[in-house]
Amino acid sequence: MLAFLIPVLTLTVGLVDARATDSPTCAPLVPAKMDNATVDGLLGHWVYIMGASQYPPHMAEMKELKYATYTLFPGRHEDEFNVTEIMRLNETCVVRNTSKIHVFRHNSTLVHEEGKELSMAELIHSDKDLFILKHLKDNHVGLSLSARTSKVTKEQLEEFEAQLRCHGFKQEEIFITSPKDACPAAGEEMGEGSTATAEPQQG
Repeated sequence: MLAFLIPVLTLTVGLVDARATDSPTCAPLVPAKMDNATVDGLLGHWVYIMGASQYPPHMAEMKELKYATYTLFPGRHEDEFNVTEIMRLNETCVVRNTSKIHVFRHNSTLVHEEGKELSMAELIHSDKDLFILKHLKDNHVGLSLSARTSKVTKEQLEEFEAQLRCHGFKQEEIFITSPKDACPAAGEEMGEGSTATAEPQQG
């Protein structure tokens, strides 16, 4: 995935900014218990909602990411997922289906493998319809939020934004996607593994 979809509902950007001067009480990020139910619960379709990073290469990628969905399928081996991603990078829609995710149950870690590139993230305990990752790269921490649909509750967004503030992320390090920039579903207007330039959909 695009740097593991490391870290964009413009409707809530003001929430982060408005509370930036608060001194929030940070709830700890608790790693998810990686049992069979948790691992199986990751399968299926996800929508990338928002994220943050202080790692410059990831920040550059996230500036281009306007919207993204991804689907996790069972891989050929236990604790392995195949991944199909549909992303809009600026005005270009991209479909990728050549990467894998490996699950390491002992430390609640997911490793995304695309070619020779590896990205690591810790799965955080959350609602079953949310997918929260704590990304680790060269001593930089990132956080990302995905959900089963593009519609998350105000409370869910506020809770995640509180975690961003607790980790010291600045407004310019936070990126939020918008459903109006959604790409066609895989196989509808683009072939798998292809790219296409398309105008943003109105919605």
